[in-house]
Amino acid sequence: MPAPGPSAHAVDVERLTEATATATPFRLTDPPPTAPPGSRVVPATNLALGTGLMVASMVLLPIMDGLAKGLSERLPVPMIIWARYFFHLLCLLPLLLVRFGPRALVPRQLGLQLVRGSLLLAGTALFFFALAMLPQATALALFFVSPLVVTMLAPLLLGERVGPWRVIAVLVGFLGIVLILRPGSGALGWGAALALAAGVVHAFYMVFTRRLAGSAPPLLTLGYTAVVGAIVMTLVLPLVWQRPAPADLAVLALLGVLAASGHFLLIKAFDYAPATWLAPVGYFEMLTAVSYGYLAYGFVPDALGWLGIVIVVGAGVAISLKEQRAMRGLRPGN
Repeated sequence: MPAPGPSAHAVDVERLTEATATATPFRLTDPPPTAPPGSRVVPATNLALGTGLMVASMVLLPIMDGLAKGLSERLPVPMIIWARYFFHLLCLLPLLLVRFGPRALVPRQLGLQLVRGSLLLAGTALFFFALAMLPQATALALFFVSPLVVTMLAPLLLGERVGPWRVIAVLVGFLGIVLILRPGSGALGWGAALALAAGVVHAFYMVFTRRLAGSAPPLLTLGYTAVVGAIVMTLVLPLVWQRPAPADLAVLALLGVLAASGHFLLIKAFDYAPATWLAPVGYFEMLTAVSYGYLAYGFVPDALGWLGIVIVVGAGVAISLKEQRAMRGLRPGN
């Protein structure tokens, strides 16, 4: 999730980065770093490449979730969370050392980075526990409460004005959540509560991301969050360790590879296309999650579930577009 600098170009980049961080649930990763300014004409080939990279990221990350869900049937969830962070860091560390050197691995705002990394770890843990109890598409749809919550928090924690259109989008989004949960149908339970809690925690993570905007290059910030998760979960690991079968060990390692690859592709996507273009593409993740759930478990949401998913995603896209327009000075506050 932006690069510092006093120039007008850098400020514009950072504003677009922050806008996307509030509006789009780039799930459990860092928001876009170096989106070209909205006023800049971007070649069509760059838009296509950026979109392709974003779609690839939104394919890999739900596959990681699906594999984590499958592993939860045989291994303790904390062990799966450890693997996601440990092998992620193992993949990322050589790149960080080559690009930034060992001295850059100590963050300038250590306290805030630790809090931010801890929030991301908590969101990941809650979401992985939810995946163990819910169909993947349902868990992800409930997690998409995150941008709705960020919009609610913006006036309180960021001092931002939220106009009537975004308020309406939030209310409509929560209607979609209600349709997915269907109170009285038995859908409410620990899994749903954990998925919603993951979305709320991730919303606070996104708020912290905005406060830290520009404090470090995005790839380096991604490394900081991986370090926090890897250290904390390595300390927890002896309490839950269970010897995995060789095939499961390979899948555990694959979780980290997919996490690192998906996040890296996400960062690269914003090198080629602006946040205004790519933000709605992030919701392609839901299509991947539904497809994986069907192929792996034969699960397809029913009619009301689909309606709820469409409403939640539509509300998120609407908020994203309003945020981007406001950041460019068009109808601020709407």
